[in-house]
Order: sequence, then structure tokens, then C-alpha cells
Amino acid sequence: MTITPPSSVELEFHDNQLLPMLYGEQNANLKSVSKKLSVEVACRGNLLTITGDASSSVIAEKVFRRLYHQLQHGQEVTAREVDDAIRIIGEESTGADLFPEHDLVIKTWKKNIQPRSLNQRKYIQQLHTHDLVFGMGPAGTGKTYVAAAMGVSLLKQGVVDRLILSRPAVEAGERIGFLPGDLKDKVDPYLRPLYDALYDTMPGEQVEKCIENGDIEIAPLAFMRGRTLSNAYVILDEAQNTTPIQMKMFLTRLGENSRMVVTGDASQVDLPSGMPSGLKDAADRLKGLDRVAIVNLTEKDIVRHGLVTQIVNAYESKESK
Repeated sequence: MTITPPSSVELEFHDNQLLPMLYGEQNANLKSVSKKLSVEVACRGNLLTITGDASSSVIAEKVFRRLYHQLQHGQEVTAREVDDAIRIIGEESTGADLFPEHDLVIKTWKKNIQPRSLNQRKYIQQLHTHDLVFGMGPAGTGKTYVAAAMGVSLLKQGVVDRLILSRPAVEAGERIGFLPGDLKDKVDPYLRPLYDALYDTMPGEQVEKCIENGDIEIAPLAFMRGRTLSNAYVILDEAQNTTPIQMKMFLTRLGENSRMVVTGDASQVDLPSGMPSGLKDAADRLKGLDRVAIVNLTEKDIVRHGLVTQIVNAYESKESK
């Protein structure tokens, strides 16, 4: 039996001011990488030595380079960012450069957002390069949040004039007709996740101002009929709750210099029993078109509380049986 000797990698970081944030309080980040990748991590000033089997040492090296790169660009590094870096680099199988040609960091008014899994990275790449992108996957994978953040970034840069966010007002066992207020009051709860994404990436007063002057529009899907959406970034969220006819209506609103993102979870359809979902129908019909991208996110891409991944897996396991 041949025993493979441990591999050792040494890293040197030149900005000493970033080291406390890179290493973490009481070296918490070093300990986390060491435990999760089964390597030894030792620091001496700005020198970091990683010892372990060759593959784990290489992953640990890339993790620390990624985290240092984040700090250099003004992004924070918390325990969550360390976990995300371990996950996305561990999942990498293409051997591609860690930082591809176009920047994958989405820059908004309030924060910079970067991919937190390999599929999120693919998702952001497709948002950069395609006119119509379908983001499909379970709850918590960042489908809506990443799409909205990209829209805010393009609005900030002046690439588009308007950001239009829409959802079908389909009830999930409730009856909106019994809710108090006018039509806006009734449909706003269905649009709340879109509002949440906006307020997380823009100052509150700016969100209100943009909505007031029409730079941002949040409306139910039914309000899209008969319109041509030009110079706009358009998101249709919860698209699994559209019918094929509604989906066709929405997709044909696309005008000059506009982009569309369609997000949804095919496992959470709230349409009446037997009615086909427009999300799956459209993905099947449009698959293979040059300017259309379809990104399938999975439970591995869930970035909410760690328990959410286990919950999704439990439901899918039960349903498959």
C-alpha cells in the first residue's frame, strides 16, 4: 500500500490591512477551511501555509485567493462567504479560470453581489450574454434575487431605461378577493419578494422615487397585455403559475434593446389541477434558440438557511416515492 505524502502550498498576501478580515476573528476563517477541507492551515504574518492531500490543498488555495480578491474589491468576508467559496470552488469541474473574462460581480447601489454556487455563476454569465434567460429551480436558489440585482445594476449603469417586475397573481390556496383594499392592495402581497429584492439593493427613498417616476414598474402579469417593452429589463417571477397562453403573451412583449428573465419553480405550481404550466412549456419550446438560455438550479444552489436544503430534499424524496 502506497501512502501519498501531504502536499504543501504557500500563499503570500501583500495588503496586510486585509489580513484580519481574511483570517477572521481569532482565525475563524482559517479554522473553517481547515475543518471542512481536512487540511492544516498555518499563518505567519502575511504568509499562509496549507498542508494536506493535493486536491484539497488546491481547493483551499483557490478559496483563500477568492476571498482575498473579494476583500480587494470592497466586499466583506463572513462565515457565509467562506462556505460559499468552498462550495463553488469544490464544485468546479471545468478547470476554467476562477475569474472569467467578464466580471461576475453584480454592482448595485447598496452592495456588490457575486455568485454563491457554480450554477449561480452560470446564471449570471447567461444574464450578461442572452436576451432571454429562464432561471428554474427550487426555493432559495437566488433565482429572483440575482435577476433583480442584475436589473438594478443595468439601470444604475444606464444600459436600460426601465426595470419592469411582474408576477402572475395566482392564489396558493388563499382568496385575494377577501383581502381589504383596492386592486393594488390586493396584488401587492404577491409582488412582495420583488420589493424585497429592490430594497436590499437600493436605498429605500431611491426605490420609491424610481417607482414614482416610472423607472421601476411592479405590476401583475395581466397588466402586460398589449404592451411593447422597449429599452427595459423585464422579470417575470413565479412563472410556473402562468398558462402557456399567458407565457406567450408575456414573451412577445419583448421590444428593442430589452432583456427578459423568467424565473420559477416547476415543483410549486398553483394552477388548477390539470392545467399545464407555461414555464415548462416555454422552456421546452424555446430550448436551443441562439439568444435564449435556460439555467437549471438545484438544491445544491440553495443559499438560504442550511435547513432549507434539507427541507427541499425531504419533500422531493417523499414525492419521488
